[in-house]
Amino acid sequence: MNKEIQKKTTDKKSSANLISILFWGLASLMIALLVFVAVQFFKPSQTAWTPDFDLASADFSDTAPASLPNYQPEDNDFALIRLANPITIIPTRARTDATTYTIETGDSVFGIAQFFNLTPETILWANKDTMNDDPHMISVGNELRIPPTNGVFYQWKENDTLESIASQFKVDVDAILDWTPNKIDRTNPEIAPETYVMIPGGKREFQQWVVPTIPRGPAGVNKSIPGACDTSAGGAYGSGTFIWPTNNQFISGNDYWSGHLAIDIGANIGDNVYASDSGVVVYSGGISGGYGTMVMIDHGNGYQTLYAHLSVARVRCGASVYQGQVIGSAGNSGNSTGPHLHFEVRFMGGFLNPHFVLP
Repeated sequence: MNKEIQKKTTDKKSSANLISILFWGLASLMIALLVFVAVQFFKPSQTAWTPDFDLASADFSDTAPASLPNYQPEDNDFALIRLANPITIIPTRARTDATTYTIETGDSVFGIAQFFNLTPETILWANKDTMNDDPHMISVGNELRIPPTNGVFYQWKENDTLESIASQFKVDVDAILDWTPNKIDRTNPEIAPETYVMIPGGKREFQQWVVPTIPRGPAGVNKSIPGACDTSAGGAYGSGTFIWPTNNQFISGNDYWSGHLAIDIGANIGDNVYASDSGVVVYSGGISGGYGTMVMIDHGNGYQTLYAHLSVARVRCGASVYQGQVIGSAGNSGNSTGPHLHFEVRFMGGFLNPHFVLP
């Protein structure tokens, strides 16, 4: 009986050991299978190219196409490689044709020239027929010709020759012929009348449109300027030093240049305008020529100052005024595209850049 019980116990243990061995064998097989699948899944492809991340340190110029990496295919593998160049520069090409610009509120010849990277003289020379060399003769809504480069944009006339025009605008004939957009045939350089021709580097004299200088004293009664003051009684004298005639000290529009012998100082309508130095008022009121309402002061030492485009003149003709005294209110009178103060400084009848005397 004991032998039978012993045998059964041994048989059970053998069965349990066999089941245990089978279980662990199956588990090991499953683990091996999972490892195999994982290795195959993450194994690098033999037909795909893995980028070399050292390329990040390469020097790719933003003005040249991206270069290809030094990659050698293996085992007859093929790959199409195209690296992106994220910086695209649109080249800025010089204009070759004239364009037109419509004047807006606040515009000035000086500002328009800066916008198109031209000299203000170039703008005036190209629009002689409408502006007559006067930078004040611009009005909102009018159109200006804008040449493609600095120089004279000239409309050819009958009987003009290359030699005569080159001499007139102080350039060599080759300057006209070499400007490719002119499309002039060197073998037969005929230019039809009414054709616009660019004369790069060309220049000419201006016809200046300015108010004549009015000196104090009996000679100050200039009959050619209605409203000029009788200043025979004399009056205050200047110190020879000057202050800004407005509370603002920034340019709004034209600065001083050969076609605009003054500075345009930023101001709102109604802002105070002050005498830059002491003197006698030799003109006060409206005047032609685009200046609008104007005050001119003779300082008795060779200097005169002029204040234009005022909304109101606040000093009477012939009165003595003193440095810093209110002489008017800023405005937009005359030929002006926006409120500002046109300020001139003259010495012995000639024009000075106001920046030379202002603090």
